[in-house]
Amino acid sequence: MTRTVYVNGAYLPENEASISIFDRGFLMADAVYEVTSVLDGKLIDFEGHAVRLKRSLDELDMAEPCTKDELLDIHRKLVAENDIVEGLVYLQVTRGSDGDRDFAFPSEDTPPSIVLFTQNKPGLADSPASKKGAKIISIEDIRWGRRDIKTVQLLYPSMGKMMAKKAGCDDAWMVEDGHVTEGTSNNAYFVKNGKIVTRPLSTDILHGITRKAVLRLAQEAQMQVEERLFTIEEAQGADEAFTTSASAFVMPVVEIDGVQLGDGTPGPIAKRLREIYLEESRNAAI
Repeated sequence: MTRTVYVNGAYLPENEASISIFDRGFLMADAVYEVTSVLDGKLIDFEGHAVRLKRSLDELDMAEPCTKDELLDIHRKLVAENDIVEGLVYLQVTRGSDGDRDFAFPSEDTPPSIVLFTQNKPGLADSPASKKGAKIISIEDIRWGRRDIKTVQLLYPSMGKMMAKKAGCDDAWMVEDGHVTEGTSNNAYFVKNGKIVTRPLSTDILHGITRKAVLRLAQEAQMQVEERLFTIEEAQGADEAFTTSASAFVMPVVEIDGVQLGDGTPGPIAKRLREIYLEESRNAAI
């Protein structure tokens, strides 16, 4: 079945959608994106994603392609048109094109390009991977310095995913100056003696929407949270670990660089956080 997608104001069959070869997202990775999960046919954390999208656009001096209300309408229509019960809505905004390639930005009156599409993911909330837990390798973090802006510059994270697969693992945590920054597409945490430890917000990591919600829920559940730098060795010595992301929610980690955590199964805090996050998210979905 052909999906309906959205391209610059038009709803189209996916095989009829097109973008200029001169679009700066294609030529320069001059683009930002967001991914919003869908559960029970409703959008999870849409407000947070909309706010972060605006921040990314502002940081890059990129024009907003539409209002937040218009963006919500587009998301909802695509979910309905494509009959998404559990899945994702991908959104990308680029600086557009003035008809040629140049390192300099196009004129300010050049309209941005916006595309959205859905991905159908049955069983997203009841993921078998979350019951097994993820195995992680560590890799050097050699990305650019503004990781807080959610750009489409995802080559190195993609390479990291493939390094993990080649090692027989599920994902990679990136390390800079001896400390873990984040996963290839998620924020990283470990738990020791009941305390959740994660890196503080800065330009070094993405300000995860799921991260924010999970840390709030952890504190409401009287769990201890400490935001500080940490090493791979500390995480290897932890009782448990996990990651958070919009597409995987809370994902337990059971092995880091070949070192098993605990008994090698998802830990109780990660499992509880996943449970309460999914419960609250479903209740607050729009």
